[in-house]
Amino acid sequence: MATLRRLQEAPRHLLVCEKSNFGHGKSRHRQHVQTHYYNYRVSFLIPECGILSKELKNLVMEIGPYYLVKNLPLHELITHEFINNFVKKGKLILSLDKDTYEEIGLQGCPSQYSGRKVMRYIVTLDLMDSSFNPESKKYKRASWALNEKKPLKFNFLLAWYHEGAEESTTVMSYFSKYQIQEHQPKIALSTVRDLQCPLLQSGELQGKSEESCSAPEFFDWLGAVFSNVELNNQSFSFVSTYSCPQPSTLVEKAYLCTITGFIVSEKIYLLLEQLCHYFDDPKLTPWVTLCVQGFADSPVSWRESEHGFRKGGEHLYNFVVFSNQDYWLQMAVGANDDCPP
Repeated sequence: MATLRRLQEAPRHLLVCEKSNFGHGKSRHRQHVQTHYYNYRVSFLIPECGILSKELKNLVMEIGPYYLVKNLPLHELITHEFINNFVKKGKLILSLDKDTYEEIGLQGCPSQYSGRKVMRYIVTLDLMDSSFNPESKKYKRASWALNEKKPLKFNFLLAWYHEGAEESTTVMSYFSKYQIQEHQPKIALSTVRDLQCPLLQSGELQGKSEESCSAPEFFDWLGAVFSNVELNNQSFSFVSTYSCPQPSTLVEKAYLCTITGFIVSEKIYLLLEQLCHYFDDPKLTPWVTLCVQGFADSPVSWRESEHGFRKGGEHLYNFVVFSNQDYWLQMAVGANDDCPP
C-alpha cells in the first residue's frame, strides 16, 4: 500500500524566486548563469517586437557548434594532454550504478537520492588539483581504474568556449581518431500575434491585487507560451483550460526565439547582457525574458549540486529583465535536486 501511495503522489517541484538589479554590487546574476553548465535549450521572449535587433540576431547566429563523439573511452578525459588543451577549471563527476562503482575501484560517496538501499554512487575527480598530476598516486590510480580495471566507453556531447587568441588545437582535430560529428544548434524564430501578457511590477514579486501578477503566476504563463498552449480557456477545449493570469494586457506581437543544442553558459551570459541593453533606447514593453533549460540526465544542476532525473529531471532558470534594470530570477528543480543556490 505504501508503494501504491508513493506512485499516486505528484512529484515534488521547487521554484525559487528572487529580485535584484543588474547594477547592484552584490547581484549574483552572472554567477547563476555561469555555474549552470549543462544547457540544452535557451528561449527569449520580447513583447511589442516584430523584428530582432542586429546585435541580438548576430549573437543568436554565433552561438557556436557542439560535438558528438561516439564510443569515447572515459580515460581520454583525464589525460594530461586533454587537460592542458581544454580544461581551465572543473571536475570530472561520475554518477555510477552500484555494480559499476564496485568494479571501477575509485573512492566515491553514495548518491543522496539513493534511499535506504544505496544503488548509485558519485565519484569526483578534480582535474585541476595540483595533486592530480601524471606522477601522483591519485592520478595513477584513476588512470589504472579507467584504462584497465573498468574501461568505460560512452557517447559524449562536448561543447567548448574559447576566448582570446585562436586556439592551436580544436575539438575536431583532437578527437579525430574517434567518430566525431560537429552539430549546430537548432534556431527557431517566430512572431507571436495577439498575445495576452500578464502585467508585472519589478518591485512586486508577490504581485499586487488588481495591479500586477506574481512571479509564480508569470512562470506558469511563460511555460504555456513556450509550449504553444492556447491561453483562451475555451469551454470546448479538451487539451487545456489554462488562461493568462490577471491583470493582463493584449500585445499585438511578440518575438520568440528558441535555441536548442548544447549551449555553453558563457554564450548565454552574452545573450543576457544584450537583453539588458535592449532598453538603452525607449521601448514599448516594460520587460523581456530569458529562459534556460538544463539536460534532464546531467549529473549536476548548479555548480556541483547532484542532480537526479528519475522523476522528471527538470532544472531551469528564467530572467525577467525590466526596463529599469531590475530583474527577477526564477529557478526551478524537480524531485531529486538540492535547493537552487
